[in-house]
Amino acid sequence: MNDTKIAIGSDHAGFEYKRAIINFLSDYQLRDFGTYSEEAADYPDFAHPVALSIEKHEFDFGILICGSANGVAITANKHAGIRAAICWTEELARLARAHNDANILCIPARFVSLEVAQKMVDRFLYTSFEGGKHAIRVNKIDC
Repeated sequence: MNDTKIAIGSDHAGFEYKRAIINFLSDYQLRDFGTYSEEAADYPDFAHPVALSIEKHEFDFGILICGSANGVAITANKHAGIRAAICWTEELARLARAHNDANILCIPARFVSLEVAQKMVDRFLYTSFEGGKHAIRVNKIDC
């Protein structure tokens, strides 16, 4: 069992990917913040609890999934200390962690395959923040 704690959430557009990613991450400590069906759902209802759980240091990382990833990223980034990154390739997921110390991966389910989404999750979770010049920049983000 991996000690990394991951909060995950999605709206209806990301529901199937969320289920698959939860199975993909079976070795991790996960909490599913919803939605729990493909019925229409409002992305802030799931993005806020995921972001809040990371803001409170209850979880290490978050994964949010919606159709474009814009709604969940905008919502999550309203929280202090949250750096939610929209990614659509493995390399962007790597850079979000390595250069931006992103703590939430936002996946656009309507624009990436499930295979790419899983590769991004893997890359995001296994990439460390490089610090150095990037830490100086990241420390300038919060208002």
